[in-house]
Amino acid sequence: MTLRYMPDAGRLYGPEYARDPQAIYAQLRVRHGAVAPVEIAPSIEAHLVIGYRAALDVLTNVGGVWSKNSSAWQERLPDTPEAAGAIAMLGRRPNALFSDGAEHARYRKVISDCFEQIQPHKLRQMVSEVSDSLISQFAAKGEADLVADFARLIPVRIFNRLFGRPDADSAGLTQALSDMMEADGETGARGSDAFGRYIGELIQTKHAQRGEDLTSWLIDHPAALQPEELGETLVLVMAAAYEPTANLISNTISRMVSDDRYFSSLTNGALSTYDALMEALRAEPAMSNYGPYFVRQPVHFHGTWIQPAELVLVSYAAANTEPTNVPEELRSDGGAYLGFGAGAHRCPASDPAVLIAMTAIERLTSHLCDLELTVPREELPWRPGPFHRALAHLPVSFTPIRPDQPGDSPWAMQPLSSSTPSAPTSPARSVDYVTSAPWSS
Repeated sequence: MTLRYMPDAGRLYGPEYARDPQAIYAQLRVRHGAVAPVEIAPSIEAHLVIGYRAALDVLTNVGGVWSKNSSAWQERLPDTPEAAGAIAMLGRRPNALFSDGAEHARYRKVISDCFEQIQPHKLRQMVSEVSDSLISQFAAKGEADLVADFARLIPVRIFNRLFGRPDADSAGLTQALSDMMEADGETGARGSDAFGRYIGELIQTKHAQRGEDLTSWLIDHPAALQPEELGETLVLVMAAAYEPTANLISNTISRMVSDDRYFSSLTNGALSTYDALMEALRAEPAMSNYGPYFVRQPVHFHGTWIQPAELVLVSYAAANTEPTNVPEELRSDGGAYLGFGAGAHRCPASDPAVLIAMTAIERLTSHLCDLELTVPREELPWRPGPFHRALAHLPVSFTPIRPDQPGDSPWAMQPLSSSTPSAPTSPARSVDYVTSAPWSS
């Protein structure tokens, strides 16, 4: 059984959408208003919330009509590769993203409690170490692709360590997560399978030997997550950490190096890295369309009838940039953004995400202070996919620096710990960026 046909649906896939999604949102806004019919893949339909007020109404669950349970929607999908790719991203899972009420509160508390054990200054030190290690691999070349060489590697390495795994595990994890986000049939399903294997091996390892890491804390939390709940919570934490953080880093850098407000030179721009991050979160959020929701009964919502089992996605990118006819300096919302969502399901780890992105970018620009794009920003290639706003490449040039060059360099950063052997089969490093969880003492 398939969903009802939605006439005049916009396509959130293909080269036209990847090149200029804001043009697609503008067309949908003119045709349909605050809620528009879309396809996220061939024959996979959804309602896309593109109005700011409407997005807030969904995210804050005005009227109590909204649910995160995708089971009924999933059951109606056809048996196709496209549906399999969509299910990898939106299928029902026993975790905080796809639950409501007390169940959601329980899952969310587990995540929040565990993240609170990470000391911000130690996390910053870890990000600096990882960033400098990556920068040292291309600093002498005078050119780099800051997506492949930097932005997409940082969150995987950071969270791979936070989970208590060695750096050698991060390469396969990067590929699996990238494939999942494409939602393009076989690629998305392949990524989902590879990611599942990583999570399974991670849990098996940590059940055998605990450490001071997120995985161990999740296992030992008083909420006593069941095996499936534990696995799906780890899936959520890693997936939600990787793609948004990687895209936030690359989207922000691309703005900074192409806008003289930030870089008339890298040292005297009028606006800061934080300013650039906030602009990227509002105008080009890393997860452009997500926040899956479903109605409990038929609802006439902002001019559109929505039925149970029909997918509703919140377009953070469209809602954030909805025209208001009010100059930015006079907007009463202060240019408010929904880059991390809103309401009960707002990202519980937004502060660590911003800290990671800011630290990584500041390490990059402190070492390579004359970064320049090698192509105009409007010609940068973007990865296809309905959910993210993600650069495929970010080619830059800069004055090379050498290991023997005087002054601060990425080769000078001391590692957090010397306890990790270099062999791929070595155990996870000794972690010193946390305090013991209160429930484990």
